[in-house]
Amino acid sequence: MALRGVKVVEMIGLAPGPVCGTILADFGATVTVIHKLQPAPFDVMCNGKKMLSINIKSKEGAEVVRKLCSSSDVLIDTYRPGVLEKIGLGPETLMKENKQLIYARLSGYGQNGYYRNNPGHDINYASISGILSMLGRGKQPPVPPMNILADFAGGSVLTALGIVIALFERTKSGKGQIIDASMTEGLAYVGNWLFRARHLPFLNEEPGKNVLDGGMSYYRTYKTKDGQFMAVGSLEPQFYVNLLKGLDLSEDIYHQLADQDMCNRKFEEVFLTKTQEEWIAIFDQLEACVTPVVNFNEANRNKCNASKNSFYIDHNNLVAPEPAPKLSRTPPNATGKKIPPKHGEHTTEILYGLGYSKSEIDELINKGCVYALKMSNL
Repeated sequence: MALRGVKVVEMIGLAPGPVCGTILADFGATVTVIHKLQPAPFDVMCNGKKMLSINIKSKEGAEVVRKLCSSSDVLIDTYRPGVLEKIGLGPETLMKENKQLIYARLSGYGQNGYYRNNPGHDINYASISGILSMLGRGKQPPVPPMNILADFAGGSVLTALGIVIALFERTKSGKGQIIDASMTEGLAYVGNWLFRARHLPFLNEEPGKNVLDGGMSYYRTYKTKDGQFMAVGSLEPQFYVNLLKGLDLSEDIYHQLADQDMCNRKFEEVFLTKTQEEWIAIFDQLEACVTPVVNFNEANRNKCNASKNSFYIDHNNLVAPEPAPKLSRTPPNATGKKIPPKHGEHTTEILYGLGYSKSEIDELINKGCVYALKMSNL
């Protein structure tokens, strides 16, 4: 696997940090998660990772993390700016001891600037980035895109990219570096094309009236007879012609430059006459860029996804995606297929690996500096 041999320390946090760690683990990195003494109730990304439960606020607990980072390649810091510095785990300290360490700081607004100390969530980062303003319709308020944009696209994915870039650069310089991964800036960068194309005629209207945000009849979703939906992306003329063919509508009346309110009403009316499966059967035979809106609970059953084995069923009987992209020589392996480790399962093993003796480990456990699923047994 491409990242085999890379050792990552992931500070437990909300979704963005764990997803970043999982991306690295799926491609072969060994990821050790620094958990708190109590289990994290919403951690659904711990599969395939080692779990080390520590009270990092204790002097002894912080020392364990310091030792772990001294022999690791990457640290993913998910705390607010300055938190780890207060307990002696900031980049100045850790990178002095390990000059090759990649210190990735994943935060909402970045390590400096006006909002650096502010709390926030995906909706806040998306709003500050400028991207959320594009997700409305007319004068209606913008719709929060769950937490996929800032948390995961702008946060997890770009942080993982930054880590891989820094690891590559290290092969030439032999030095680590600090990554300041702001989810706000990351999302804005993901939307780079939108920022730079907004003067073009298909993006210069108010939200909800542009070609790519549902403002046109040939680029939106439609409800079907059975309450499902179809996605229409018939932008190019040759695809639009086939859209009309599939809908059995006249190009003389409903041509691509026709009144869009009229087309919207007619398309809505026609799509309601058949079920989603019936529309699939029709448009599978036409190159019209018309596809079903697949329910995420059934994504593995879709013909396209099933033909590529793009999804699997995890230990909770939930549909989950295989890692992407697929590499030909060093393909990834979904850590989500593994059984999640128990809280504190690897604490003793990791401490032994760091050179702690049985008596030292037992003392750390008894003092409440670490939690182990079971006491050391050497």
